[in-house]
Amino acid sequence: MLKKRMREKRDLTEGNIVKNIWYLALPTMVTSALQDLFNIVDMIYVGKLGPSSIASVAMSGIIIGVVNTVTIGIATGTVALISRFFGAKDYDTANNIVIQTILLAVIASVVIGVTGYFFALPLMHLLGAKGDVLDLGTIYLKIMAIGSFTMFLVFSLNAILRGAGDPVTPMKVLVFSTVLNIILDPLLIFGIWFFPKMGVAGSSLATVIARGVGMFILLIIFMKGHSYFHLKLHDFRLDIRMMWRIIKIGFFSSLQALLRNISALILMRVVAFFGTFAVAAYGIGMRIRMATMMPGFGFSQASAVLVGQNLGAKKPKRATRSAWLTVGLYEILIVFLSTLIFVLAPFIVKTFNTNPEVVRIATQYLRIFSLTLVFLALSIVIGRSFNGAGDTVSPMVITGICLLLFRIPLAILLAKIMSTTGIWLALGISDVVQGITMSGWFLRGKWKDKKV
Repeated sequence: MLKKRMREKRDLTEGNIVKNIWYLALPTMVTSALQDLFNIVDMIYVGKLGPSSIASVAMSGIIIGVVNTVTIGIATGTVALISRFFGAKDYDTANNIVIQTILLAVIASVVIGVTGYFFALPLMHLLGAKGDVLDLGTIYLKIMAIGSFTMFLVFSLNAILRGAGDPVTPMKVLVFSTVLNIILDPLLIFGIWFFPKMGVAGSSLATVIARGVGMFILLIIFMKGHSYFHLKLHDFRLDIRMMWRIIKIGFFSSLQALLRNISALILMRVVAFFGTFAVAAYGIGMRIRMATMMPGFGFSQASAVLVGQNLGAKKPKRATRSAWLTVGLYEILIVFLSTLIFVLAPFIVKTFNTNPEVVRIATQYLRIFSLTLVFLALSIVIGRSFNGAGDTVSPMVITGICLLLFRIPLAILLAKIMSTTGIWLALGISDVVQGITMSGWFLRGKWKDKKV
């Protein structure tokens, strides 16, 4: 049955590449857009509670981003292996990868969840949180830690399906859970109807509940055989060797994400020196930055799968062409988005918060950021293309150099000279350097010979 379902799927190593890109990217983009819509709605609701609430969620988000590095590593290793073996039509090995990915996600979620719960307070202290920001952020983090298993399993199960070339199933599930999240958010934040008024804590609880529902739906899909896989409980046996292959590929991707988040932590600390208004403005700016990156995640995911499957099918030229065509499609969209952000920056910020100082600082951030978006787009798609080939070392090294050795020192220097404007300039300049460097290294083509 498994092999029959595999043969019924779309063959991504044949046919029109642009059509394959859209087939993979559009469902992920729809999902990302809905998730980002939730993030925006969430920030609007939290913004009504005041600048301290916005700052607490922004700081907590940085820490959650660090935790996400583990899920990113598992997902990256899974996509690289699943896509490669699908391209080679080795479906039995692909099925084993699924089982080991799920077991790995469960183990990681237990460790991270327990650690996150007990270290929530010191972590918020580390970021420089004080007063209400410290209290609100700590509660937010503890709830997210308790429910971390939902995040790990949802990320992993979605990665499995996308690596196999099925972007539609995770889209349907994530659309449902995201809509549920949007519905629960105001109910739990403001205590509407019979729900308790929980404030910032309600935002995190809504997220955990919605992810939990999505997780159970995905597990049912896998266990009932309603996807390309049909798992049974007696199949779940530890395969340390395969688990290690997932970890070996994913480790450097996790390290890359960790370096990115360490950079964000340091940057948040630098921004915090300029007060709560600056942190709130930075939090709003980061949400908008993520909004523009969401379509890129759809395109980059498409590129990763196409690169992996075509390398598995021994078609390196088609893998290369797939990556650059994906870059081109994303760049067309980015030019439009960057123009829109530059022109409408103050109006966008006022949707979240109308404090004049927050609006002023966040508008500066958005306008500077919009000018370098095309380079950020390059690094997103090309970086994920490396990962699809199983080469997670190259993008990790480039990211580490560009962020920790270039962005942070430049941000600290320019902050002393130009206040928060200097920080935003450092962000933009480092995006340019990273995009150019990533593209140049990809052109060398060594990733084509990567063994997984």
